[in-house]
Amino acid sequence: MQIAVANPIFMAALLLGAVPGALADPFLQDELKWLETMAIAAHQTDYSGTFVYQYGSHVETSRITHVVDANGEHGRLESLDGLRREIIRNNDQVWCYLGDRKIKVDRRSDREFPALLPDQLSLLNENYLIKQVEEARMAGFNAHGILFQPKDNLRYSHRMWADSNSGILLKAEVIDERGAVIEQYAFTQLTMGGNIDRTWIVQDKPGIVPISRQRDTARMAGMPFKASGWQVDALPAGFRKITEVRRSMHGRAEPAIQMVFSDGLAGISVFIETTDNDEDDHPGLTSQGAIQIYSKVVNDRLVTVVGEVPPQTVMQVADSVRYAGE
Repeated sequence: MQIAVANPIFMAALLLGAVPGALADPFLQDELKWLETMAIAAHQTDYSGTFVYQYGSHVETSRITHVVDANGEHGRLESLDGLRREIIRNNDQVWCYLGDRKIKVDRRSDREFPALLPDQLSLLNENYLIKQVEEARMAGFNAHGILFQPKDNLRYSHRMWADSNSGILLKAEVIDERGAVIEQYAFTQLTMGGNIDRTWIVQDKPGIVPISRQRDTARMAGMPFKASGWQVDALPAGFRKITEVRRSMHGRAEPAIQMVFSDGLAGISVFIETTDNDEDDHPGLTSQGAIQIYSKVVNDRLVTVVGEVPPQTVMQVADSVRYAGE
């Protein structure tokens, strides 16, 4: 199975609120209230800006615009490097531009910078220690900093800074067990409110064929289905199953089974598909930034685990995948 991660900003998401009332720590209560503000701000604030995504020596620059009006939530993401890549969202409708090609996509992801926090903030308190870090000034704004430190060694730490007034996320870092930053997003320029251009907002129009229909697999492209009988026995504590779908894969005659798990910040996807022993079926581990991909053959199936977690975690998950019967 070949999963391209050469452009993580435009990578199809493989992943995806009540706050507990009995919290004795006033600091934690304040931080959870602030997290609520951050989560809401990403979806309810009009903003436009330029941000940089970086891992290792690789750097990508993108422009993002987000507006809310009487018709709902609209977003635009443009790559400023290389071939034109653009995503336009109108609520749950998504259009992708790849060069001169325009494609309407059936499904969308809600986990994209700066909207990285989940709706269920209680998951964060269950799986991470939440700590305040030093405030800073970023993209011209005073920023409040928070560290999410995992309670085990099977996930990464996350450090975030958000505008002290609006709650908009300005910078996000993923940190490994040695304290090294392995991936980060950061605004270099940001405008909130005011007269933001809206001419790019589009409506669904006849003649734009959804990508799943172009592949003639609409009934199987990311649609929920009866449980497959496959299960994962060694997920890290706190990861919960979000969905299980059949998903068409490029170059495959049959759709793959995809199971998606999340702990609130990190996501893990497990793909199970028939193997044809071609060059894409070789097992092994590859990494890019915070994303790890590990594949192995289980009986006559190729199992591929993709996660925003350390290498040992995707390997542990893959080794525990088994068929338990329908």
